[in-house]
Amino acid sequence: MKLFDVYPLFDVNIVEGKGCKVWDDKGQEYLDLYGGHAVISIGHSHPHYINKVTEQVSRLGFYSNSVINRLQAELAERLGKISGYDDYQLFLINSGAEANENALKLASFTNGRTRVLSAEKAFHGRTSLAVEVTNNPKIIAPINDNGHVTYLPLNDLPAWEAELAKGDVCAVILECIQGVGGIKLATAEFAQGLAEACKKYGTILICDEIQCGYGRSGKFFAHQWLGIRPDIITVAKGIANGFPMGGVLISPEFKPVYGQLGTTFGGNHLACAAALAVLDVFEEEKLVENADSVGVYLTEKLKELQKTEPHIVDVRGRGLMIGIDLDIPHKDVRQPLIYEQHCFTGCAGTNILRLLPPLCLSRDDADEFIERLKKCL
Repeated sequence: MKLFDVYPLFDVNIVEGKGCKVWDDKGQEYLDLYGGHAVISIGHSHPHYINKVTEQVSRLGFYSNSVINRLQAELAERLGKISGYDDYQLFLINSGAEANENALKLASFTNGRTRVLSAEKAFHGRTSLAVEVTNNPKIIAPINDNGHVTYLPLNDLPAWEAELAKGDVCAVILECIQGVGGIKLATAEFAQGLAEACKKYGTILICDEIQCGYGRSGKFFAHQWLGIRPDIITVAKGIANGFPMGGVLISPEFKPVYGQLGTTFGGNHLACAAALAVLDVFEEEKLVENADSVGVYLTEKLKELQKTEPHIVDVRGRGLMIGIDLDIPHKDVRQPLIYEQHCFTGCAGTNILRLLPPLCLSRDDADEFIERLKKCL
């Protein structure tokens, strides 16, 4: 048997990591400005994380959700306090797509509606409902194309208000910083107007914080820069630093009904131990604050570079979620970055480099990236 070939792969076999560095099987070191697609939040192989996960798996890795798991309750309490949502409820699952699936289902269970508004260029996952609210027809199979979704331009508030006024919209799902869409930021004016319109017309506001959340923007959630408080928040990626986990933060107005939602593996003992270790490191090392300060520093350095490098058209983002818009295909820069300068980045569209490093990135790491990027431009 061989692997089903769904990804074009770089010819690099990564076998080890520490902090913001990874090494391949030949011993070559790489600077990681990709974070495994925004998943590595506290850095690779953090010693506290290793200890907590090892300690937990030596006692109990998994048991079903038919019994009490005190780690789940501890995680909910800790996450509520650190994020500013201590009055919300937490449902734990396994991935970002699953988080969005359950958020949309919960919204529809609550108001009985079926129509959803999503932003143009949005990405919310690859499973049934999640892919339907993703604005990419290439990955929406016919079985998922059910006509539930209207896509609207980000920050065009009148267009969203006009659809909401029809009174039949179940939910709005929004990335306050679009990732796959090219690091596009929602404005405060748009987000606040949208939140008010949702409340007026009985529509549930879901903020997808899977990539832009969990400290990456320099606040715990990206929507907190915009002065809104959504009904439902979805998280994954950085929540457990690489252990598969997702979550749905649900406002207290929602009342659970047994049987509507469920999960086999979600919130298992090992996943919760990993997620609690992440929160320990967040607080001890002030990683959310670091994402803000180093993100500002790196963005400023990139904007300085833009003045002398004609291939850089724009630099945008917030915290350690940064897009570098190029006037050439991103592969022309990304491939030499990997193979010659030994530095990983992400990408978006055809011409955007996407930076999603671990939140422990230092200013020295940022300076090193700038020097390597210069050589590829």
